[in-house]
Amino acid sequence: MMRQRYEIEVRRCQRGVTLVVGMIMLVLITLLVLATFHLSRNNLEIVGNAQQRNEALAAAQQTIEAAVDSPLLTSNPTSIFPTPCLGTDNTLCYDVNADGTNDVVVQITPAPTCVKGQAIPLTSLSLTDPNDQACRQQVQQCFGQEGCASTDSSCANSLWDIRAVAQNLAPNGTSAANRGPVAVVNQGIAKRVRTNEIATSCL
Repeated sequence: MMRQRYEIEVRRCQRGVTLVVGMIMLVLITLLVLATFHLSRNNLEIVGNAQQRNEALAAAQQTIEAAVDSPLLTSNPTSIFPTPCLGTDNTLCYDVNADGTNDVVVQITPAPTCVKGQAIPLTSLSLTDPNDQACRQQVQQCFGQEGCASTDSSCANSLWDIRAVAQNLAPNGTSAANRGPVAVVNQGIAKRVRTNEIATSCL
């Protein structure tokens, strides 16, 4: 009789322990699920920011390439693009996700500067190269005396410093957003130009 009572009391105690252990396991599983959710959300935000930064870098690089291809780079570096974005000089906008709305604005700031310009000697030109044939005309001025022939061609090599800043476009589409990644690309480029184009703009 005593043994049966003892066994009944032990079983009742065990039922209580099972409930407590079950509650603890439930709390631990809940905490694990919450931690996994927060970690996944943080990873998603990190990947999204990295993607936006890569898109901004690509837009900045594309703007620099557009500036290099523009004939206004050497003649009017403060206003390179004929139709700038947002009505601001040296600015282009891009629709990176192809939804029909511009997402990134890129501005070349400060205006590109010619770091160095050097006339190309006639002896460095090739008669068979079509690009060199346009430069075969001799410069007719040297040492400040008009009519003095020089050994320089009518073309020059110039080195330009261009800096592009890319940012997200604000939801109103009229200015850069205050939040989000900012990508800055600073690049030096070489460009062959007419000697008279860099006479006043190169150091």
